[in-house]
Amino acid sequence: MARATVAVLFTTPESVVEDYGRLMDLAGLRQHLPAAFDTILKINISWHHYFPGCSTTPWQFDGVIRKLRQEGYENLIPAQNRTVVVDPKVGAVRNHLRPVVEKHGMEFTYLYEPGVAWVNYQPRARMRVLHDVFPEGILIPELLIGRNAIHLPTTKTHVFTGITGAMKNAFGGLLRENRHWTHAVIHETLVDLLAIQKEIHPGLFAVMDGTIAGDGPGPRAMMPHVKNVILASADQVAIDAIEAKLMGFDPLSFDFIRLAHEDGLGVGDPAEIEIVGADISEVNWHFNHKRETFASRGQKLIYHGPLKPLEHLLLRSPIAPWSYLASRAYHDGYWFPFVGRKRVARIMATGWGELFRAYGSPETIPG
Repeated sequence: MARATVAVLFTTPESVVEDYGRLMDLAGLRQHLPAAFDTILKINISWHHYFPGCSTTPWQFDGVIRKLRQEGYENLIPAQNRTVVVDPKVGAVRNHLRPVVEKHGMEFTYLYEPGVAWVNYQPRARMRVLHDVFPEGILIPELLIGRNAIHLPTTKTHVFTGITGAMKNAFGGLLRENRHWTHAVIHETLVDLLAIQKEIHPGLFAVMDGTIAGDGPGPRAMMPHVKNVILASADQVAIDAIEAKLMGFDPLSFDFIRLAHEDGLGVGDPAEIEIVGADISEVNWHFNHKRETFASRGQKLIYHGPLKPLEHLLLRSPIAPWSYLASRAYHDGYWFPFVGRKRVARIMATGWGELFRAYGSPETIPG
């Protein structure tokens, strides 16, 4: 018997904005997201460059805002944090998200800026790892407490979690810039964060873009593929499970999905999830999440390999910026100019590339 529902639709560049509205209806938007509360739109900017499949798409953002406005959701707050290697303000421009915000008369809230208060949160739920990683307290943005949250991830693989979706999207909003301290226990961290979200948000929803999906060493050094799929659900675990199934993986083989399922935070077993909208029973993208880059292999040596005893010195001490510089040098200095741009150009020649151009100005078009 189904215990969760995930809506899935196949879409086109011509219909995608309207399809997002239909998708959210199928996933029970009004049932799961109380309109009396403000709503955080947690976008995902995984890179300050535009790279297909990497970050929230402009049509995803546009479609969700349009539907929420139609349904009477009043105060919408697009929010994003930063990482030590990604500038979200640059990313909002290059990913054509800023024009969407301006079109709808809104403004981004950057959670790391002065004026955004962070509070020491005491979860009621049992924490698997966060109390150990942050013994001085779990700091979260006060802005998120008491408001709905909608996550806007994309379908892509990930070097640390295998796949990244709705559950991983919270990682970029609830924790501060030192959240990379949790990478050694990232699966347990995502489960802890979902437990916290269920305590602080009146309503929780996810709308996922799979129009272009990323395969390989995500979230940046991927091979993008046009897949023409969009997903939505009020169950963060279930939508990630169906994303994994589309990619050709057993969802319960990923620890964060299995642990969240075992803890009753959502449904990770596809046998217990009802798919509404499209028939995906024969879909298998045959993705591979085990591919590595030079950068990811080095990180795993520190988090899980022979350099583990040096983790605190290398990544938590005053010399930690060496790792940020190394990541920027590899991804921004080498990979994107010499590998990534060719992959971007291939997608820009499709209908989704044309739609991406329509959302931005010429100076922000890749290439």
